Order: sequence, then C-alpha cells, then structure tokens
Amino acid sequence: MTPAVATIRAGRRQVQVPRPDKPLFPCGITKADLARYYEGVAEAMLPHLRHRPLNLERYPDGIEGERIVQQRVGRHFPPWIGRTKVAKEDGGAVEHVVAADAATLVYLAGQACITLHAWASRADRPERPDRMIIDLDPSGHDASQVRRAALVIGGVLRELGLEPWALSTGSSGFHLVCPLRRRAGFDRVRELARGVAALAASREPRLFTIEQRRARRRGRILIDVMRNTYAHSAVVPYAVRARPHAPVATPLHWEELSDRATRPDRFTLATVGRRLERDGDPWREIARHACALATAERRLGPALEEAGGPPPTG
Repeated sequence: MTPAVATIRAGRRQVQVPRPDKPLFPCGITKADLARYYEGVAEAMLPHLRHRPLNLERYPDGIEGERIVQQRVGRHFPPWIGRTKVAKEDGGAVEHVVAADAATLVYLAGQACITLHAWASRADRPERPDRMIIDLDPSGHDASQVRRAALVIGGVLRELGLEPWALSTGSSGFHLVCPLRRRAGFDRVRELARGVAALAASREPRLFTIEQRRARRRGRILIDVMRNTYAHSAVVPYAVRARPHAPVATPLHWEELSDRATRPDRFTLATVGRRLERDGDPWREIARHACALATAERRLGPALEEAGGPPPTG
C-alpha cells in the first residue's frame, strides 16, 4: 500500500511529506524525490536565499497541471516556518516565507513547491538590493550564442568595476548576478543595469536587443533588467525548474561559459548532487565580492558616449 505520508529528517526536524509517491514530473520524479533533493542541496542552497522573501511556484497536480505562484505564507504552514512581512507598493503588506533551514525546503517540497524565487534584497532592508541581476533571454535555443552573450556582458560588467557571477537558469538563458553593497535603492540599481544593457547592445547590435516585444527582437538576445525592481524575484540557485527532465538553476564557474557542453538546462535534479560533491558550490564566496555602484556609474557615461550612445530599440 502506498504510504499517505513520508517522514524525512532535515537537520533537527522530522518533516512529514504528504502523498510522497505522487509524480510531479512526466519522467516519474515524485514529491518525495523532490523533498530529498532539497534536503541534500540545502547546505549549498540556503546561503543564497536565507533572509530573503520568497515566492513559491507550486504544482499540486504535477508540472502538467495548474501552476500556482504563492507569495503569502499558507495559513496551514507550521509556526516554525520562517516568515517576514514586507510592504506592498500599492499599500498594505504581504507576509512571505523566509527559508532558514533544510526543514523548510523539505516542507515546501511537500507542498508541491517545485521552484523557489527570491527577492534581490533581504528582509531587514527590503528596499536596498544586494544583487544586480542581468537576465539573458534568447529568442531561440542556440546555447553557443547565449554563452557568448554571457561572456560579453561579463566583460562589460568587469570593465565598469563590478564582479559578475553566472547562473544557468535551468530554462533557456543565463543570469549574471553582481553582488552589491546595500547603499542604493532599486531605482538606481535598475538604471545602472539599463546602462549596461544599452552599452552591450550598442557594441553588439546583432547579438543583443533591449526590445521587450519578441516579434521585434529578430533572433537577438534580450538583456532583461526588470528583476532589479522592488518585490520582483529571480530563480534561486539550486532550485528545480518545472520542465520535463527537472533541470536545476545551477551556479557556474566562470570558465564553464567557454565550455561547449554548458547549456542553460544542462544540470538536473539527478546530477547536481554529484556536481556539488565533486566541485562544491561555485558561488560560495559571492558575498565577499560585493561592490558599490559609484565606480560603475562613473565609468558608464564615457563608455556609452564612446560606443555612440544607447542603441535603437527596434
């Protein structure tokens, strides 16, 4: 008989996972498999989401069923689940989950939360981001093109005095993440990101676009900077994506962007554990490389002027 509940040990807690044998992916990955995966990667994953408001991407009937994006803490969530109340831009407040331990990750998996998305700021100062996120959104599926795009953007960021870290999103593109000192608000960070996008698109107009409308991109890669906005979120490192083979958003060593085997969806729930055992977390030192914006802002203007100014959007 199929058990109605499985108990998984996560740290000091025994966490109950209801309907553990329920398949969440067409390949047969179950809710219990997902929960055990998150327990296994918790040590590497938690530093990248601890203290951050989370959005929960849930699939109660598996990835072929309804998608639920949940911001608020569920009323039935146990009291030991971390939470934080943050202001909404249009007034009021929302109480989000904050994951402090492996047990929380296991519990959320038991709620069919496949993917976690985190704010670019921490709960104690939600208006001050400590990450700038550049999202490379390709029009097609040419992995070599999007790898080249990440290397080009990385060069621009370093030229401006920032330190980029690469993430394969488990979807179609890469994120480049720059750790920041918490001195500027979202508007200022987003304006800098827009300048980076404009500079890269001016220099490589056949590769990049800043045109949001897909029909006008003409096969180019969109440099999307809108995740640098209050209350917006981005996929968390080591989060599983709701795609058939369960790809995982995976931090990369920078040199992996030059490896032809590297694709945005290369690593999966089945392979990330071995990667961590072999190489550890490539982002384990990311917080030590936080930069201030002032140098980048000072360098951006002359670089844009030399490149001929912002590119046309079409």
